[in-house]
Amino acid sequence: MQKPVSAVLAAAMAVSVAACSADGTGPGPNQTMGTLAGAVAGGVIGNQIGSGRGQAVATTIGVIAGGLIGSKIGQSLDEADRRRAMEAEYRALEYSKSGSPVVWRNPDRNVYGEVVPGQTYQNAGRNCREYTHTIYIDGQPQVAKGTACRNADGTWAPVS
Repeated sequence: MQKPVSAVLAAAMAVSVAACSADGTGPGPNQTMGTLAGAVAGGVIGNQIGSGRGQAVATTIGVIAGGLIGSKIGQSLDEADRRRAMEAEYRALEYSKSGSPVVWRNPDRNVYGEVVPGQTYQNAGRNCREYTHTIYIDGQPQVAKGTACRNADGTWAPVS
């Protein structure tokens, strides 16, 4: 797939990530727009990395990371935190058993988290999983829940 087409698909995937960010009170319009803008930018940037399966993984991580970065939770994370959080999210969706947490930690800051994937199920012929990503910032939990489905190319895309 050519990069311009992939970038458009990455941006389209990003539109749905806004619904996956929540802090328990529901996102307001500014938070939703920040999440959406971050997801679009993350997907486009991630899409420019590598080729083949590596590019697909980078695009998926970029979309999800961009959405988290743009959300209220992401305001307290630095680049290393975001990278660790998104790698854990990808590992949880891709490899972990339902209910088994994937833990991440930034040893230089008091920031850590865990991603707990739900059961895999079928939706429109795609494997999907709900997940809960809890991020602890100075001991205070911030919870984001979402659903992601595997695309035909193997990437995971957030869905509303």
